[in-house]
Amino acid sequence: MTRAQRRSRQHRLAGVPRAACLLLAAAIVAGHCAPASAQQRRPSIVVAQLLRVAPAARAALPIGIAPLEAVPSASFVRLRGLPATAALSDGHSIAPGAWAVPISRLSKLTILLPESATGQSEISITLVSGDGSVLAEAKTMLVVAPAPPAPTSGAAALSLRAAPPSEPSPDASPPPAPQLSLQARERALRFVKKGDAQLAEGGIAQARLLYERAAEAGLAQGAMAMAATYDPLELQKLGARGLQPDRAAARRWYERARQLGAPEAEERLRRLARE
Repeated sequence: MTRAQRRSRQHRLAGVPRAACLLLAAAIVAGHCAPASAQQRRPSIVVAQLLRVAPAARAALPIGIAPLEAVPSASFVRLRGLPATAALSDGHSIAPGAWAVPISRLSKLTILLPESATGQSEISITLVSGDGSVLAEAKTMLVVAPAPPAPTSGAAALSLRAAPPSEPSPDASPPPAPQLSLQARERALRFVKKGDAQLAEGGIAQARLLYERAAEAGLAQGAMAMAATYDPLELQKLGARGLQPDRAAARRWYERARQLGAPEAEERLRRLARE
């Protein structure tokens, strides 16, 4: 810078009041520190304060994130405080009672608990970014209780009490099994295979969830495998410890397998009736 240019600059600055210089500097600093208007607001977790689930039945586990556009990529939801025997339809177990679920699977998330499960648990739900930062937190109370019985009229109730429990007749012909496409059958068989792997590792709740999916698809093997997880004799063969047999549940699933065309279900039903 030449001497003439320095002199000109000094004259210009001398003409600007000191207060104006300070205000200008403060404005520049504030402009750098103020949040940009284009920044997205922080996401939040949307969940009911109370979730009621019936044991041995798959139930929706509604958890929402809003707004989704504020969630960084690779984020996920972490649930803690679930019953140790709970199984979720998506995600993976990271510890007893703790699961990690991708954001994209929340809308279809379901939970399954064994028939013996009861009580309530406080569930902690955390939205976690890919780098481990906590973006949002929420809590809900999970209540596990049997669904109330449907009301019946007096005559219907009398009829139900008077009717003895029916056992399948050896000569009765089961209804025709649904015809599965090759693709649907292969998918259902994969569910059974994954269920067998979970069962071998002690994941009874996860195994039952997979067997149930196979049975719902119309695969008799899925219903047979599901029934075996409740059958006292089959549990003894598996060497499963800490599991309470449930003859009523085993009977229901064997009956379902019979309807799906499993010939061995008939003998299992007769054996349960004799025990």
